[in-house]
Amino acid sequence: MKIGVPKEVKDHESRVGLVPAGVTALVEAGHEVIVETGAGRGSSLTDAEYVEAGARILATAAEVWTQADLVIKVKEPQPSEFQYLRADLVLFTYLHLAPLPELTKALLDSGTNSVAYETIREENGALPLLTPMSEVAGRMSVQIGAQYLEAPNGGRGILLGGVPGTAPANVVILGGGIVGNNAAKIAVGMGAHVTIIDRNLNRLRELDDIYNGGVVTLASNVHTIRESLKLADLVIGAVLIPGAAAPKLVRREMIKLMKPGSVMVDVAIDQGGCFETSRATTHTDPIYYVDSVLHYCVSNMPAAVPHTSTFALNNATLPYLLTLANKGLEAAARSSRAIAEGVNTYKHHCVYRAVAESQGLAYTELSELF
Repeated sequence: MKIGVPKEVKDHESRVGLVPAGVTALVEAGHEVIVETGAGRGSSLTDAEYVEAGARILATAAEVWTQADLVIKVKEPQPSEFQYLRADLVLFTYLHLAPLPELTKALLDSGTNSVAYETIREENGALPLLTPMSEVAGRMSVQIGAQYLEAPNGGRGILLGGVPGTAPANVVILGGGIVGNNAAKIAVGMGAHVTIIDRNLNRLRELDDIYNGGVVTLASNVHTIRESLKLADLVIGAVLIPGAAAPKLVRREMIKLMKPGSVMVDVAIDQGGCFETSRATTHTDPIYYVDSVLHYCVSNMPAAVPHTSTFALNNATLPYLLTLANKGLEAAARSSRAIAEGVNTYKHHCVYRAVAESQGLAYTELSELF
């Protein structure tokens, strides 16, 4: 199989879908890898390293997309890339289709067979390709929040950990999963007062044990969220329903109750965001205000640390990529329930139920199409 690695075109997206070590593994398995020139530059990877690993460098994205049987990316195709979608192509990348009906339509109209990193799910419920970027985004969310709480950046002028004689910042984390736990690690480490809100009481018990009572755990409901937001200096949205639109836990009227200059970081923005006031932003223009509350809703946060993110992501994606390349999509999906869960569109059909329900589309069981 011919594997294509185009350069990412989303705003400030500096990650790359495949590192040279992955190229070597694919070539040794009998596949050909073609890489757009400069694709790895943002992650400090040179064309020469890819060539040494066994890849062939092509001059343009069009060449890569046109010649490849399978394209591996990091972020969803941008409108400028829709022209490259076609019926005999397998696309392996983050898609987050629920809030992106235009992309879903482009995939369905073209017949592209798409496999989404974020919906690959193992039998134990783990989301192995979402986990590494959730870890990065969770840890980054606190760094970013601390930065924007500084007065020159538009915040209240709060030092996250405070100093002796002054109170630390109040950090409220909505969701106790991978993102929430990693955010809590950094916030606790920086000395903040941390509250984690989740609807899963067993998860709250686990977090209470992990932090030995060093965080406040609260059961999620409208009242708890509203009262916690009144005291919050930094709020981190960290909820996830795989493949589906994120629930709007923070309502518009709650924002008015918050302190002016407080900061909200919506890590769930890829799935539409968990604040009613959220709208996707970019690294070029990352923030906006609603009722004097600063919102940071960048949809590709880990791109700010591309070297770390690229290698963390490739560690997770390579085994699945090798299975797809070695067996082809249909055989891979038949042999691996995890990969079957990752397929979102197949031969002009939407085959992931949460996406279909989010957009009012017809849903087809993947096995019916084989």
